[in-house]
Amino acid sequence: MKVLLVEDDATTLDYIVKGFNEQGHNIETATDGHQGLLLGTSNQYDLIILDRMLPSLGGLKLLAAVRATGNQTPVMLLSALSHVDERVKGLRAGGDDYMTKPFAFSELLVRCEKLMQRGHTQPMQTHLRAGALEMELLTRNVTLDGNEILLQPKEFQLLKYLMEHVNQVISRTLLFEAVWDYHFDPRTNVIDVHIAKLRRKFEELGHGELIETVRGAGYRLRQRN
Repeated sequence: MKVLLVEDDATTLDYIVKGFNEQGHNIETATDGHQGLLLGTSNQYDLIILDRMLPSLGGLKLLAAVRATGNQTPVMLLSALSHVDERVKGLRAGGDDYMTKPFAFSELLVRCEKLMQRGHTQPMQTHLRAGALEMELLTRNVTLDGNEILLQPKEFQLLKYLMEHVNQVISRTLLFEAVWDYHFDPRTNVIDVHIAKLRRKFEELGHGELIETVRGAGYRLRQRN
């Protein structure tokens, strides 16, 4: 395994490097964000281990810059920030896993090995399909029975999440946090409004029943052939 470690704390850096070297892995290091970005965008790695708090360029900004190049190398985030909101921010920014400090090296190693295996077996998904409903993620083109559907950005994100969880009941809380990226307010009807807009567009093509309301639970996108 070829690993890039971006970590400014000398003790943590030495601890991880020693552990990976003992396991026979090749590990390169950077101690600030700009150096990490240079290495991460110019070299090939099986895995990147990235600290959240870095001098010169923060970990999440570094991650966003790497992902913007199309680089899908698995990224393990490390941070002393343990609150669930911080972990969610890291994962939404493009991280594949998140560990809080302090940690046991044995757990870090196992989780990194799992990420590397996943990176080799799961190519980046660019196409979603649920029966006659299809979505191209790169072009943002959506069709139903071959007919193009024009969607606003939030409608697209909402439908994308439903298609990624086809035939599953998704709560309004999960939909709100996945699409609007902030805490759910039970008094808002923004989800209902956008679901209604999607339904109207499906109804125009004779598929108004695709999105099902599950009373007291949420919504479900039903797959039809």
